[in-house]
Amino acid sequence: MLKRLTQVFALAALLAATFFGGAFAQKLVIESWRTDDLKLWKDVIIPAFNKHYPDIEVVFAPTAPAEYNAVLDSKLQAGTAGDLITCRPFGKSLELFNKGHLAPLGDLPGMENFTDFAKVAWTTDDGATTYCVPMASVIHGFLYNKDLFAKYGFQPPKTYEEFMDLLAQMKKKAPALAPLVMGTKDQWEAATMGWHNIAPNYYGGEAGRRAFLAGKEGFHTDGFLEAYKALAQWAPYLPRGYKAVSYSDAQQLFTQGRGFIYPAGSWDIGVFRQMNPKLNMGAFKAPPPAGASKSYISDHQDIALGLNPASKNPEAAKKFLSWLTTREFAELYGNALPGFFPLHNYDITITDPVANEFLSWRQTSEGTFRMTYYKLSDQKPDAETDLWTASVNILNGKMQPEEAAKWMECRLASWYGPHKHFASELNCK
Repeated sequence: MLKRLTQVFALAALLAATFFGGAFAQKLVIESWRTDDLKLWKDVIIPAFNKHYPDIEVVFAPTAPAEYNAVLDSKLQAGTAGDLITCRPFGKSLELFNKGHLAPLGDLPGMENFTDFAKVAWTTDDGATTYCVPMASVIHGFLYNKDLFAKYGFQPPKTYEEFMDLLAQMKKKAPALAPLVMGTKDQWEAATMGWHNIAPNYYGGEAGRRAFLAGKEGFHTDGFLEAYKALAQWAPYLPRGYKAVSYSDAQQLFTQGRGFIYPAGSWDIGVFRQMNPKLNMGAFKAPPPAGASKSYISDHQDIALGLNPASKNPEAAKKFLSWLTTREFAELYGNALPGFFPLHNYDITITDPVANEFLSWRQTSEGTFRMTYYKLSDQKPDAETDLWTASVNILNGKMQPEEAAKWMECRLASWYGPHKHFASELNCK
């Protein structure tokens, strides 16, 4: 009887705490750039975690993507950063780890549920230490409005030449609509959804990326330069006033049916489902140049979560991170955020048809990740930030492709050893 009463009182105390406040013994704050996911974390992911750990309060506190790195750095320096840090892949997170802002996680329960490839973007170069829990990869491509395509009799292109011809037809037949829905105001889109999207088809995927790392290719050579030239062709087909169009503006334009094609990452699928559930979307991969024997896609390790060593609740944070390694989280995240493909070893089912279309490209194209993220952005000036600037300047007409490529290569050659020979070849100053 005493044991039963003790259990009843314990349950009553828990229920009282739950319904009358004070349920949370500990609080965790998550830093992230995924502003689009705020509602999902609040309404779906965090409640699922709290079913297992009702005494841990979790707050998802995102910052705008373009501002995330700078804001996070300031918070870390000031000692005000959250307990859990959403990790970008490769260089930026490695920099945070080397500065002591990310804790090693090799011994975290559940890390055995990831392959070395899944962890590579958040592991030291010697392979010894992993410092973030992998969450998902994303795939680049193009989303299109299927209803508008049907109305005007358009079909997804198979080659880049067909793609450019299609854009010209769209501009001619429907001048009130944007053939390509993207702006340059926020800068990162031009690089991420522009250059990184199409460039692997020009530089040859992994083989080209490795040749670049070794100093056998530069931004100004062969396929890398051709990718700049291909991107430059987009400018006439972007929305009116595209220089002032932000990422969120472009999302609104596309979901409102004011444009045909949205240069995308698979991460936008779930956002568009929320913004306009009735939007009839399709997807096609970046089309290769005519005559190409292979096609390539950017299949990029995108997002992970790490522990701030300065957290006041490290044990609670580790419980949350271990939960991220489970099948429950993988299935929840992969379907709640269609287009974010979990990196876990589990065989899970993705239900969204557009997300599955992106996934199917892994069977027909060779994958690679965003080439500027690995080693090329470890120091300043970093290649990824420079790619933002170069891509925007090309689309805004401030730089010709050759000029932008030389500018990027000279800046990289100023510090990256395998490329220093290009400094004299290009007469860098």
